[in-house]
Amino acid sequence: MCGIVGIYNSADILKSPEALLTRMLAHIQYRGPDESGIYINNNVVLGSVRLSIIDIQSGQQPLSSEDGKYWIVFNGEIFNYIELKSDLKRLGYSFRTECDTEVLLNAYLEYGSDCLNRLNGQFVFAIWNNEKKELFLARDRVGIRPLFYTLTEDNTFLFGSEIKTLFEHPDVKPEIDPVSMSQVFTYWSTITPRTIFKRIFELAPGHFMKISHGKIMIQSFWSLKFPVEKEDYFKGTINDATEELEKILTDAVRIRLRADVQVAAYLSGGLDSSATTALIKKVAPETLQTFSIGFEDSEFDETSYQQEVSKYLGTRHTAFTCTRKDIGNYFPQVIWHSEIPILRTAPVPMFCLSKKVRENNIKVVITGEGADEMLAGYDIFKEGIIREFWSRQPNSKYRPLLLQKLYPYLAQFQGKNRNMLKFFFGYQLQDTSSPFYSHILRWRNTSSIQNFFSEDLKSVLDGVDQYEEVRKMLPRGFNQYDRLNKSQWLESSIFMSSYLLSSQGDRVGMANSVEGRYPFLDYRIMEFAAKLPPDYKMHGLNEKFILKRMMDNRLPESVLKRPKQAYRAPIAGSFLSSPAREYVMDLLSEYDINQTGLFSFNAVHKLLNKISTGELVTEMENMALCGIISSQLIYHQYILKDSFRPSIPQLNNCRIIHEQNPIYS
Repeated sequence: MCGIVGIYNSADILKSPEALLTRMLAHIQYRGPDESGIYINNNVVLGSVRLSIIDIQSGQQPLSSEDGKYWIVFNGEIFNYIELKSDLKRLGYSFRTECDTEVLLNAYLEYGSDCLNRLNGQFVFAIWNNEKKELFLARDRVGIRPLFYTLTEDNTFLFGSEIKTLFEHPDVKPEIDPVSMSQVFTYWSTITPRTIFKRIFELAPGHFMKISHGKIMIQSFWSLKFPVEKEDYFKGTINDATEELEKILTDAVRIRLRADVQVAAYLSGGLDSSATTALIKKVAPETLQTFSIGFEDSEFDETSYQQEVSKYLGTRHTAFTCTRKDIGNYFPQVIWHSEIPILRTAPVPMFCLSKKVRENNIKVVITGEGADEMLAGYDIFKEGIIREFWSRQPNSKYRPLLLQKLYPYLAQFQGKNRNMLKFFFGYQLQDTSSPFYSHILRWRNTSSIQNFFSEDLKSVLDGVDQYEEVRKMLPRGFNQYDRLNKSQWLESSIFMSSYLLSSQGDRVGMANSVEGRYPFLDYRIMEFAAKLPPDYKMHGLNEKFILKRMMDNRLPESVLKRPKQAYRAPIAGSFLSSPAREYVMDLLSEYDINQTGLFSFNAVHKLLNKISTGELVTEMENMALCGIISSQLIYHQYILKDSFRPSIPQLNNCRIIHEQNPIYS
């Protein structure tokens, strides 16, 4: 695992590239603290910081082809590199290292962009062709690893694993994008290729790009597709499907254990991480170290389940408790790494967990992310089913009450407030023809937080169709998808890629030099799950039905039969108690709110007063508070560059390779 950066200009006018690349890499040294390197020639500069996991002794980057005509920087892992290497050897390729980076480079030399369809991994990489003066960049199928880019006025192309690297170029200035703000406060993330900053773009998952002679070409190589016709579904029985799922998932776990360092696992106490942990024990029976996080608030805590699974599977378990104080303290640091406003504090405990993992000298963890999206585990999938059921009899008194079971942790829907269910969930109830039927309620409720926006920001957004960019994303045949499959596509393509795998995944893990690996996001699992009949995934309202069948008698009954518990963390209580309260009140002061110009001070002040009086605070109001504070932090860290911005250490032990030509010899 690594972090990468680069600069390309076809006009042979790169000025002082070594100093600039060094500063860019210094910003992301935590992504690869073991080694760093820079390659320089007239047109391109490539840089890498390395977290050495495979072939620790060699495989330094940037890495060249044997003839020196191609150079690569690579962030990620190619899990099937051993099989690919064997194929390439039969084709006549020789290897100087044991690392997957060299395998990836040679695969590109042999197959060109088609090599992407042969890779099983999580990656972004850049390859420079010295003969064609062409730069090739690619990102993995679901966007587990990030890649950002921009183009300056003099046609200089810059890319990096994180946005902060790009701002080291003197011509790249941070500026908040109003449309992106609206998207974050609707979808919880921006819609790719947008980022929160103007003129900074993200390469979409499953895409590659070529830059040559000042021209940029972007193309898709993979996308998640669901069946349109009945004959396209998996045709076997549920037992057949369960056997096939276990076969693929076991192999996905097996190849993700490939490393020259110890591999551990996250164990949340839920079905997904328990299943991956059980499969690790099946593939590699030796002692496995697991890690989990608990909360001092019983509303969020799953410690008892974590301990039960660890004992059942015989893992060597390390647990720790994340307090409200921890969340408040680490929140600014998490925002610095996330580079986007967030509406939940959930990424902070994951940051603390990866910090604990690194303190135990672990670099790699296997996690259960992706199962909920691929096998229909989220309550939002049930919500869509219940709402459609209710829509057939909209005057029913009883059908909407099914929704109460989905969100027992939302106080505003309990007891005497049950009547709010109809008001809350009844929005566009009968608009079942909408492609966004499953998600429109969430998006509409989240977008209500935009009432906290300043009048200036609202005026800029006036007339903007906030769903237009999502409509453009929809794949061909989407309207013919089954209702559940539509919902799964939306969840996987927006929430999972841009939020879950970013703010709650790559960013908080790599902030502590820890790599996460996701067996459920093996592309073979995703393609198989997409073809399963919906009833195999959501059986009535029984979520992840096929996974529960697969793990029957392999996990404690309490885990298999427990209701889905959404991963959440406390919000208001974390910000408005000491010591976080001091910086939070500064960020939310009238002076600071007016300085950033993003929010209405009167609206923010009213929310703070409500929280301070002890009134019932809704989930949306908690999310509003988190979104406002994180937006203010983004402004301070990236635009004002003040005390909320951490100090950047100097880059250590950097290996610099100058191309042999008159300019640098």
